[in-house]
Amino acid sequence: MPRFLVFAAIAASYFLFAILLNSVGTVILQSINSFDISKPDASTLEGFKDLSIAFVSFLVASFIPRVGYKAALLFGLLLVTLACAAVPSVPEFWMIKLLFACVGTSFALVKVSVYAIIGQLAPDTRSHSSIMNVVEGIFMLGVLSGYWVFAAFIDPDNPGALSWLNVYYPLAALGAVVGLIVWLAPIEKPALPPVKTDARQDFIATLKLTYQPLVLIFVISVFLYVLIEQGIGSWLPTFNREVIGLPVDISIQLTSVFAIALAVGRLSAGAVLRKLHWYPFLNGCLIAMAVLICVSLPLAQPVAENSVNSLWDIPLAGYLFPLIGLLMAPIYPVLNSVMLSALPKHQHAPMTGLIVVFSALGGTTGSIITGSVFAAFSGQVAFYLALVPLAGLLFSLFRFHRATLRLSQV
Repeated sequence: MPRFLVFAAIAASYFLFAILLNSVGTVILQSINSFDISKPDASTLEGFKDLSIAFVSFLVASFIPRVGYKAALLFGLLLVTLACAAVPSVPEFWMIKLLFACVGTSFALVKVSVYAIIGQLAPDTRSHSSIMNVVEGIFMLGVLSGYWVFAAFIDPDNPGALSWLNVYYPLAALGAVVGLIVWLAPIEKPALPPVKTDARQDFIATLKLTYQPLVLIFVISVFLYVLIEQGIGSWLPTFNREVIGLPVDISIQLTSVFAIALAVGRLSAGAVLRKLHWYPFLNGCLIAMAVLICVSLPLAQPVAENSVNSLWDIPLAGYLFPLIGLLMAPIYPVLNSVMLSALPKHQHAPMTGLIVVFSALGGTTGSIITGSVFAAFSGQVAFYLALVPLAGLLFSLFRFHRATLRLSQV
C-alpha cells in the first residue's frame, strides 16, 4: 500500500502537469483568437514555460535532495494551483505568460522529484524502464484529457470569447486534490552522496556531468527529440484550424489523436522492449516517422466550408499525421531510462535537472522555429522542417548507443 500511494502521488502530479504543460498549443490558438496577437508573439508562451523550467532546473536540481522530494512536489503544486485560480480574474495575455512561467517553475521541481522517486521504486534497469514508460504514459493520458477539457470551455460560435479561461477553476481544484495525495504519500528521504558536500559543490557536480561524453551525447539527443515533439504538438491545433480549415473546438479535439498515439506508444513500449533491444527499436521508430511525415503532409488539404461539424466528419487523411505520436512515443522515456540506469542513484536528481534543462530548451526552440516558419510560409512547410532534427537525432542516437556500449565494457 505505501508503495502504491507513492506511485499514485507521482502519477497524479504528472497527470496534472501534463494537462497544463501541453495546453500551450490550445492556448496559442485561443490567444490568437481572444487577444488578437501574431503567431510569433503567441509562440513566446512556449518560452515562458520552457525557459522557466530550464532556469529553475539548472539552479535547484542538485539542491532538491536536501529539502526533500515531497517538499518540492508540494511547493510546485501550491504555486501552480494559486496561478490557475488567478487566471480567470485577470483576462490578459500577460497573465497567460505569468501562468506558464509558474507552470514551468513548478514542473521543474516536480519532474526532478518524480524521476528521482522512480529510482527509489525501481531495483534494476528493467523495472526502471517499465515504471518510466508507465509514468510517461500516464502523462500522455493527461495530455489527451487536456484537449477535451479545454475544448469543452470554448464557445464554437464565438471562438474569441474569454469564457475558455474558466477552465482554470477546475484545474486549480485538481491541483489541490493532487497536493493532498502527495501530502499523504510516504515518500522516502532522498539518499545523499556518500561524501558530504554543500549546495555550491552539488551545483558544480551537476555542471561536471555535462563533461562526460555519454551525458553530452544524451542531452543533445533529448534536445533534438523535444524540439520535434513540441514543434509539432504546440502548433498542431493551429495547423488543423488554418491548413485543414476545421472549426476551433474540433481542431483542438483532433489534436487529442496525437496525445492518444503518444499514450498508447509509451504504455505499450514497456512490453515491446522486453523482447527487443532499445537501439534498433528506436531507429525503426525514427525512420517510420520520416516516412509518415512525407506521406501524410501532402494529403492534408483544406476541407469544404461548414462540412465538418464533429470528429466523425473529418477526412481520414486528417487523422494520419497525428499518428506520428505512436512512433515518437517510446524515444524520450527510453533515452532517459538508459541514461539514469547508468548512473548511481545519488546522481539521478542532478542528471534529471540536465534532462529538464535541455528538454525545455528544445521545446522552446522547436515552438519558436515552427511558429516563425508557419507565419512566413505555411503549416506544411513548418512540419516538413521536422525532418532536419529527425536526421540529427538518428546520428546522435548512434553515438549514444556506442557510448553506452563502451561504458558497459569498462
